[in-house]
Amino acid sequence: MDAPPQQEDCKPFIRIAGYLEAMQLNAPRVLEANLIDGFLLLTDLGSTQYLYELQAHAERAESLYADALHALNVMQNNGTAFQSSLPPYDDELLRFELSLFHDWLSEKHLGIEFSDDDEMNWQQLCDLLVSNALDQPQVFVHRDYHSRNLMVRDRSNPGILDFQDAVEGPLTYDLVSLLKDCYIQWPQQLVDDWAHQFYDNIDASMQQRVNDKQFMRYFDLMGVQRHLKASGIFARLNHRDGKPGYMTDVPRTLSYIIELGPRYHELQFLVELIRERCMPALQEVS
Repeated sequence: MDAPPQQEDCKPFIRIAGYLEAMQLNAPRVLEANLIDGFLLLTDLGSTQYLYELQAHAERAESLYADALHALNVMQNNGTAFQSSLPPYDDELLRFELSLFHDWLSEKHLGIEFSDDDEMNWQQLCDLLVSNALDQPQVFVHRDYHSRNLMVRDRSNPGILDFQDAVEGPLTYDLVSLLKDCYIQWPQQLVDDWAHQFYDNIDASMQQRVNDKQFMRYFDLMGVQRHLKASGIFARLNHRDGKPGYMTDVPRTLSYIIELGPRYHELQFLVELIRERCMPALQEVS
């Protein structure tokens, strides 16, 4: 791994890699480190992303997701020994991430102007989503647990990458990253089934704290926060960093929020904003 020190700090990667190895998960092991020049020698997890395998062989989805759900369960259970040493996924960070949709996608990319009523509704929505995140049991969170960061392995599947931004955060965050993926989409009923499958295998003490109905509400609303964040990041990558390729993933990312409209009246403002203003504007500027 080549990570110039003026641009990247390798120390979080090395530290989290050690945590994941201690959890007996399949992540790169750091064999040698030159922090002065920003070079790491890592074990190799191959070149087949989950995303590629799922697109080429959709019939493998059940087994691949079963492995990824199991690994996530291990991460949360065994991660209790390490989560307190991680940065918190706190109110400030959650609100900053939500602002990316408002500032970079809606205003900067799409030219949508928020009225005073829009701003009031937006703040109420942010309060709802932040409370949903902070009210959940807090666990070890990978923070980018999806098909581009999971590698298909013959043994100890999956290989896990891109974990350096791990935090202590909401129970459902990594689960929604995996199942409501910005890069590949599955039918809503199948996603719900996989989410229930994960819930059925979490620790019994956690099930006593969170019943299945509350878990699914946490899961759905956590997805709203994540998809607003992701779509905003994609717009920022386009405008600030000159990387327009991710903009093709924005409609898929926002469609997850529209799907939730019939389930949650609290999302009416956001669903209408996306369906009636953002989606048409995306077609116009693409």
